[in-house]
Amino acid sequence: MKTVNHQVDFCVVGGGLAGMCAAIAAARNGVKVLLMHDRPVLGGNASSEIRMWICGSHFHENALETGIIEEIQLENLYRNTWPSYAVWDSVLYGIVKFQENLTLLLNCSCNSLEMDSGKIKSVTGWQGTSETFHTVTAELFADCSGDSILAPLSGAEFRVGHEGRGTFGESTAPETANLKTMGMSCLIQAREYPEPKPFIAPPWARKIDDDPEHPIPNHDLAGKQNFWWLELGGEMDTIHDTEAIRDELIKIAYGMWDHIKNRGDHGAENWALEWVGFLPGKRESRRYTGDYTLTQNDVTSRTEFPDVIAYGGWPLDLHDTRGFDSAKKLTIIQHGVKVNGIYGIPYRCLYSKNIPNLMFAGRNISCSRAAFGSTRVMATCAAVGQATGTAAAIAVRNSLSPRGVYEAKLRELQQALMDDDCYLPGLKRVISPLSKEAELRASTGEAEALRNGLDRPIGDEENCWVCRNGDHVEYLLNNEKMISGVRIVFDSNINRYDHNMPALYPLDLPEFSPPPELVKEFVLELLGPNGKWQEFHTETSNYQRLKKIAVNRKKQGVRLKIKQSHGNETVKIFAFEVF
Repeated sequence: MKTVNHQVDFCVVGGGLAGMCAAIAAARNGVKVLLMHDRPVLGGNASSEIRMWICGSHFHENALETGIIEEIQLENLYRNTWPSYAVWDSVLYGIVKFQENLTLLLNCSCNSLEMDSGKIKSVTGWQGTSETFHTVTAELFADCSGDSILAPLSGAEFRVGHEGRGTFGESTAPETANLKTMGMSCLIQAREYPEPKPFIAPPWARKIDDDPEHPIPNHDLAGKQNFWWLELGGEMDTIHDTEAIRDELIKIAYGMWDHIKNRGDHGAENWALEWVGFLPGKRESRRYTGDYTLTQNDVTSRTEFPDVIAYGGWPLDLHDTRGFDSAKKLTIIQHGVKVNGIYGIPYRCLYSKNIPNLMFAGRNISCSRAAFGSTRVMATCAAVGQATGTAAAIAVRNSLSPRGVYEAKLRELQQALMDDDCYLPGLKRVISPLSKEAELRASTGEAEALRNGLDRPIGDEENCWVCRNGDHVEYLLNNEKMISGVRIVFDSNINRYDHNMPALYPLDLPEFSPPPELVKEFVLELLGPNGKWQEFHTETSNYQRLKKIAVNRKKQGVRLKIKQSHGNETVKIFAFEVF
């Protein structure tokens, strides 16, 4: 056994989507980052080990989460044409492993830390694959582990389970507090074949029969079926009882497939069990206490926070704590309160109330149990993670605590997030002075929306320039000026409802591809003092929504020429800006 010491600016514990986005955002903003993750693959509940879909605000109009999480999903649509979890894992691995300023430790479980004057000085993890202890010293730490492992180790304040109804005045809360939570799930996946495939259940599988008094939720092998309702453990300890809960979930998983194949006609003759998750997907455990606690009333009334840094839109989705063994299985899920549109999440929910250098992101942010029912889904967690990482970078650059960022650099944080294509409800991105003073001309249509600071449709406003292949838009300057770069936001269809990966594999499973609305080929041209446009940058296989292109040339104009989309004849451009 050996020990390796690391010195970084920012240490992130937990490599789910929230932790990934936090680490990537901080590294891209110039600070030295280390990401410690206890599993061999990244993605948390979205990984190949668990295989839950990435959900968020997508079913509200124009509300798909953008920023790093959209970058990841567009990469998957482009590369993973025949949807494979092996490729999905590589997408998640690649974006972290090969990010500048970012060190990745996989298979490394954080199990201790050292405090100094009330702050976290270092954390230590055990990497079983290399028989190595890794000790990481940093200025700031972010716990994105889901279970909030740094809370009991550091003494940070946290909550578990239901608050009583009087705590926050929430209608969905029970009269008295309790420690019950939602359970965990071991998902199953199946594949269709041209010929029959028998299934012999193991002798220890649970025997599951149809019962009119206790009906099984819809278990047809069609549509958006991923067996999320194979859930247990909410009335146990979802941290310390995980192994016992997993054992029961595996019995149910194989028993459920036995039921589908051998107990009644479910149209499953040609289907075979493809995969069973032996690592439970966890929904709920510890939640940190921050300077602000988001509540049900904030979510349903859509409180307008001055420190908004992300948004949510999922319903208050709180499951029966008994899960699959509830008295009436059709009421496992309790959509007690729907969310009427998206709501803002404040920055004050992302850092510890009593540990001054501890931040967090994911399902463990500072919120009541009722609000948690909405904020816990992965696209929301990823957006919050990007905010946490961006704030950490600002804190490091300015020698501030996370709370200090709120007090002194909040506007800088919000503008940085919007510049990286994170939508913040109620706010506008500040336009560069060079874009404001330049003359904006388009070969067709009205293009002024390209510099209005709103990079998506909002209400009745489209906020875009509509064009066709061959059209162009340009900025003309009154004289030669240094142009450092260009920022473009293309249309990736933020109303699409694609899951990041399939849960079932029918014979007619469609292939993945970038959205047809997205621009595939474009050219940037620069205008010299001779009045001639010269080609500067060409892309023939673009598949991303946000493009930032360095120029660093003294020129008199910049032109964006659209050559081809991924399918549509007409495309929309939401932003075109010069710096």
